[in-house]
Amino acid sequence: MTTDRPLLDGITVLNLASVGPAVRAARWLADWGADIIKVGPVPRDAGVEITPPAYAYSAHRGMRRALLDLKSDGGRDAFLQLVAHADVVIESFRPGVVDRLGIGYEALRAVNPRIVLCSTTGFGQTGPRAQWAGHDLNYLAVGGYLHCSGRGSDGSPALPGATVADSAGGGLHAVAAICAALTARGTTGEGTHLDVSIADGVLSLMSLAVDEYLADGTEPEPRHGLLTGRYAWYDLYEASDGGWLAVGAIEPRFFANLCHGLGCDQWAGQQYDDDAIDAMRADFTGAFASRPRDEWVDLLGPADTCVTAVLDVPELLADEQFRARGAFTEVTHPTAGTIAQVAAPLAGQVDAAGLPVRDMARPDTDEILAAVGVGADRLASLRAEGVIA
Repeated sequence: MTTDRPLLDGITVLNLASVGPAVRAARWLADWGADIIKVGPVPRDAGVEITPPAYAYSAHRGMRRALLDLKSDGGRDAFLQLVAHADVVIESFRPGVVDRLGIGYEALRAVNPRIVLCSTTGFGQTGPRAQWAGHDLNYLAVGGYLHCSGRGSDGSPALPGATVADSAGGGLHAVAAICAALTARGTTGEGTHLDVSIADGVLSLMSLAVDEYLADGTEPEPRHGLLTGRYAWYDLYEASDGGWLAVGAIEPRFFANLCHGLGCDQWAGQQYDDDAIDAMRADFTGAFASRPRDEWVDLLGPADTCVTAVLDVPELLADEQFRARGAFTEVTHPTAGTIAQVAAPLAGQVDAAGLPVRDMARPDTDEILAAVGVGADRLASLRAEGVIA
């Protein structure tokens, strides 16, 4: 952190989601200092949402939980009382559901004109696929990402190793939009309704390839261009010990350094020679196969060649760079005990070890509602009616 005060200190976020991009967005917002209140269903409706394991989403550090029956008048009124004191509401229901529950944007705006409602869905609030179900793989598929990725031995697109759509196309998309809306609110005094489509987010990530096609008709596909492996100097290579190295020597100076480090100086003047692609790749393959992975990293990494090791998860946990950056931490969960996890590595985030970790199976409903003016008698009445828990 560059300041003692968290960047989102004083911002209250009500999160109606239990998994997926909306929860990832809430996770990152909490790590920037926002007060996150997870609003879930009362126990009789608990089957409508997935309960992640204790370690998931960084053990929900820095978050509290309230259980409300949003289908009831009392539960909806309690939620709207929370909205009156909040800054952001995040939801991931299918389009139209929040309006049917009586908590759509106009209902929220009526009690708090400054509220920012962020609706995260697979395909957005409009369009012919708005009501379709989907997951990360589906959005990567329709957004062109899978088609432009590498191919398996049978020609099938490769399954991604991370939930790129949920994380970048959805979660960070939502975070950026929310922060922009909060900034605009500082000028206008008004909130807004954000329509975050995960598929749209993937399309945005693919804009370099799509814009190239729109400009000159070049159809993107695996190994068709500079960033998808057309050239030998942007590829993956196996070392003598079976480890793998990633090579991204795009700039001419870095390419020349790579050729020299590999003992392949004969190619230094032919970086973009299409006639040399296969022969250059064969020479690079042979060179990398002559030494173990980590020897190559030690030799080429500091030499401005853009060469790094392909690390598995146990290796990255021990990686000196991540360790030096404080990328991992431990928290204490009330029932699961000590949990090691990724810290809060994004720029400007708080010290994750200082965030409290609650047992999300034990809600903080009374405390949360009392803080917005719901009295003890009303709390008792709502609990007796079964609309809070």
